[in-house]
Amino acid sequence: MNETCKLLGYAYPLSVRRGDSIGFYFSGIGIDRAAIEVVRVRCADPIPSGPGIKVEPIATNISGQIELREQPIQAGSHMSVGALSRHSLSDLSFACHLFPTLPGSGVQTIASQWNETKAEGWSLEIDANGFLCMVAGIAGRVWVARAEQPLRAREWSFVSGGVDFENGCIAVHQISLERRNGRDTTSWAQTTGIGLRKWSLRQGLILAGKVAGRGVGCHFNGKIDRPRLFGAPLSVHELRSLVDVNSARECGVAVAIWDMSRGITTGHVEDVSGNGLHGTLVNMPMRGATGANWDQSSMSWSEVPEQYGAIHFHDDDMIDCAWQEDARLVIPSDWRSGFYAVRMTGKSRSGQPVEGYVSFFVSAKLGERQAKIAVIASTATYLAYANITSGFDDPLREVPQEGLIILRPDTVFLYDHRELGLSTYETHKDGSGCCFSAAKRPILNMQPPGDEFNYANDTHLIDWLEEKSISYDVVTDEELHREGASLIKPYALVITASHPEYVSRQMLDALEAYQSAGGRHMYLGGNGFYWRIAFHSEISGLIEVRRGHTGTRTWEGEPGELHLSFTGEPSGTWRSNGRAPQRLVGVGFAAQKFDGSVPYRRLPESYQAEAAFIFEGVDEEEIGAFGLRGDGAAGLEVDRTDVNLGSPPNIVRLATADNLGAGGMLAEEDIPISHRGTTGDQTSDARADMVFFKTAQGGAVFATGSIAWCCSLSHNHYDNPVSRITENVLKRFVDPTPL
Repeated sequence: MNETCKLLGYAYPLSVRRGDSIGFYFSGIGIDRAAIEVVRVRCADPIPSGPGIKVEPIATNISGQIELREQPIQAGSHMSVGALSRHSLSDLSFACHLFPTLPGSGVQTIASQWNETKAEGWSLEIDANGFLCMVAGIAGRVWVARAEQPLRAREWSFVSGGVDFENGCIAVHQISLERRNGRDTTSWAQTTGIGLRKWSLRQGLILAGKVAGRGVGCHFNGKIDRPRLFGAPLSVHELRSLVDVNSARECGVAVAIWDMSRGITTGHVEDVSGNGLHGTLVNMPMRGATGANWDQSSMSWSEVPEQYGAIHFHDDDMIDCAWQEDARLVIPSDWRSGFYAVRMTGKSRSGQPVEGYVSFFVSAKLGERQAKIAVIASTATYLAYANITSGFDDPLREVPQEGLIILRPDTVFLYDHRELGLSTYETHKDGSGCCFSAAKRPILNMQPPGDEFNYANDTHLIDWLEEKSISYDVVTDEELHREGASLIKPYALVITASHPEYVSRQMLDALEAYQSAGGRHMYLGGNGFYWRIAFHSEISGLIEVRRGHTGTRTWEGEPGELHLSFTGEPSGTWRSNGRAPQRLVGVGFAAQKFDGSVPYRRLPESYQAEAAFIFEGVDEEEIGAFGLRGDGAAGLEVDRTDVNLGSPPNIVRLATADNLGAGGMLAEEDIPISHRGTTGDQTSDARADMVFFKTAQGGAVFATGSIAWCCSLSHNHYDNPVSRITENVLKRFVDPTPL
């Protein structure tokens, strides 16, 4: 285990501006003290053949020694309802429609009012063997009513549990709603003579969990639809009347009726009983989920919200560590925008030196441009990949790279600490895809020494700009999402780096408006502008993606659940949403190439007069037969032109890397019918294209179509064709002279 990972932390908000304040949250596992200092990050890639880790310490008022403790993490989602002080319960019934996804995998609580210290209250739960149970306790004595048949995974049932003091019994009831092929798990059970004296429960109710220690545990995995709480034990007839219609008001004893089809874009659940017992969602369970009454007539919750009254809970949901703050910094007015981090150094109890970083960004403020160039930090992509563990979890991971997996110590640590939250490339324990990712947690692959993807790759561009003494500002994609084209309008040039894969509609709108108004754009990456995502409207640093039925993906959303709960918009790839990347930057995702990278070769069109400035001082026909990612400038994931997808008619193909070989795997969306001939040695569609085209009002776009491009900039002490081409284009694009 890597002791660096024992110093953990996060910054919030993830991006700030001069004059803003930012909080830092630290945790030490086996470490009691650490020294902290702020550093400006120039390069986060530790690869020995590259520039190495480059950080510049900056004096601040938070520098110095701090005391550490291990701060807890409460993973698992649930709904919390405040104290029922005006509705103290004795007799009661709870009912809901239930879609369990992991019955038989430990105790899971559907709903509860439980005092763990006194072992008092009630809990409707699924026991370790998958049977529905009603649990009631008072003064340390506990009774259980257990259904006779287990619940089935991924099948809807109507379930209820009740407490009847007058008759001294507790009961549990389940009605199968999916009796296909003769399957019927309908069951009823009661436990009598329990000798309970009447209680007066006033503590809050928890849906999909139960009070455990200082937090909530026994989380439920699956969907809950139309939960209701009643102040009396309901008869079998009354319970059956609730199966098909929401007739809770007719029972006359409803304490709470939670309508989860309302407010799907929010973290609040409305109680429509009139009693005001509204719920608050914790750790972002998935809304916009199909309910028990979904009839497949629509695939969007915004069209038929009444059929989307379910919420999908997971015991490994996590969007907020909720740690105590350890330091707060006001960003000085003279700081440059850029990539920053707090460096933590200490010693383990065995005396071994330990180091860790907490990354954040200082962004240029709207209207306060300090350079002609803006680099857009792809925080949505960093979040989408945050804490990815596919090196462990994907049994086919070695196949595309045709070699052994190299596991970084941080990845090993994450494998043992899933409570730090999943990336959007993982699936939850129940097999459903993780569609949310948040900044309020330690992110171990967004810091020096960085993973060989995304954040670390983008710092190679920062390092190159610093080496060339080129002035630039940094803005984040979330700020572009929230502030629009006005944020980048003052800049002569915008640069998107190695992998701006995850983008919102607002981000695309802003970039298109910028280019249409004469802005110039250098896209120095691959697989960009690919997935349609949304940022949360109120919580900074929180994204959502739903992976559709096309695109290169690690999981696929359930039918009817491909629309974003944050906005109601369809998710999936931008190509399937009618805005393929070729419409913006001329190229779009074409292939993966993980077994090594390759060079480009110049094409005849590159010798046109209008493209002469790009190759000034470049004599080589082969460009980029070197680099830190597979020894080439074209690799990892690459893009190509396609006029049918929107590449403009005036586009100039400057160079191509169409020699990807058998390891170049054509994008899934380009293989509508399975056939041979989909690898780079058999199809020219699996290639990287370097392109240039002019846009309206003197604007222009230059794109390299390769993630590996930025990782070739530093070769031979920054003196190489990749560096020269990049500098040629940058200087000409900054020059306002018409192209």
